[in-house]
Amino acid sequence: MTSFLTTGGIRGSKKAVDKFQPRSFNFGISKKAFEVTHGFSLLKIGEDIDLTFRLWKNNFETQFIENAFVYHKRRSTFQQFFKQTFAFGKGRPQLNKRYPNTAKITYWFPTLFILSFFISILFLLIGVKLFALLFAFYFLILFIDSLQKSKSILVATTSIVTTFIQFLGYGLGFLKGIIFKKN
Repeated sequence: MTSFLTTGGIRGSKKAVDKFQPRSFNFGISKKAFEVTHGFSLLKIGEDIDLTFRLWKNNFETQFIENAFVYHKRRSTFQQFFKQTFAFGKGRPQLNKRYPNTAKITYWFPTLFILSFFISILFLLIGVKLFALLFAFYFLILFIDSLQKSKSILVATTSIVTTFIQFLGYGLGFLKGIIFKKN
């Protein structure tokens, strides 16, 4: 989720493109900030992002502390990871509705990726290989990048699977959140 090839490198880095948005599994908050914002909202998904936006609205700053380490248990199965990314995608339209100035075109990218992927398979079935080759090239670059960083064929192979799951989960969740918005 931190690779330039999957998220544009906007997560997990001090050099992130946007202001740092802490997640609830790894941040601290002052008593004053908690009292002013009243802490987490009742949102089931995106409550940490919602809190971040309210912190900013109340002129509190967030920061990434590079030398602070948090040990956080990640989802341990592909199914759990899919469920998590689906929830993230599904929650984003609700956050965009609450905070319209935070909505970005990039939130659509995983949905467009997945739709394009399935369209490329349909084209492949009728003999048009170009689009499938573009996806194969993308996954090859992803594999090589991951292999260089991890020095592990297993990790590099798994990065292809997890990238697809990440895009599928977030993309479908986002689409569901758009179609079945709560008013």
